[in-house]
Amino acid sequence: MHEVLNFLSELRENNNKEWFDQNRDRYEASRKKILLLTEQVIHEIAAFDPEIGEPEAKNCVFRIFRDVRFATDKTPYKTNMGSYIAKGGRKSVGAGYYLHIEPGSSFVGGGSYCPPADALKAIRTEIFDRSAEFKQLITNSSFLKVYPDMYDDKLKTAPKGFPKDFAEIDLLKYKSYAFTSRIDDSTVASDAYSLKIVAALKELYPVNQFLNEALEKWL
Repeated sequence: MHEVLNFLSELRENNNKEWFDQNRDRYEASRKKILLLTEQVIHEIAAFDPEIGEPEAKNCVFRIFRDVRFATDKTPYKTNMGSYIAKGGRKSVGAGYYLHIEPGSSFVGGGSYCPPADALKAIRTEIFDRSAEFKQLITNSSFLKVYPDMYDDKLKTAPKGFPKDFAEIDLLKYKSYAFTSRIDDSTVASDAYSLKIVAALKELYPVNQFLNEALEKWL
């Protein structure tokens, strides 16, 4: 992945079509590496989470081209590469597993990031009904060692339809139920990278299982 990091670092400094076209072969080589990594990780995840099915790597890897139609920042390319592994690929509403490669900001993680309103309500309802179980999943020592924090974007008050005096109301205020674990560049570039990814994602499996049970029950 060393070449991927180098390509993305230079893209960050030269985020324009002319430079990208001149370095398209490097982009294609980097994308191929991400596809191969994603294929490998899909295979490893399926061993402990067969519910992901058999998504194709090409349907899990994100495009590098930015949608700038409504963006203030008009730079045309993302300066990261990544994939979302879930049943149905990167467009899935279900909880899944995410790989993110970006110089100085790489991470692995997953869960349910910014789900649509009906999916979010389904997750909150399940947590309301099984709060002790969910809290145990995200606070046990082995999980916290890998994922010390949940993605912290929360409502200021109780979500509509839930009692404000609920003992675990803070668990229902999240807008995402997503978790990340930082990985430094030296690890990304090492032979141990895929092993570290798989170990981290396996730790996330019980939480994803809980979230997907919620989605299957209520949607």
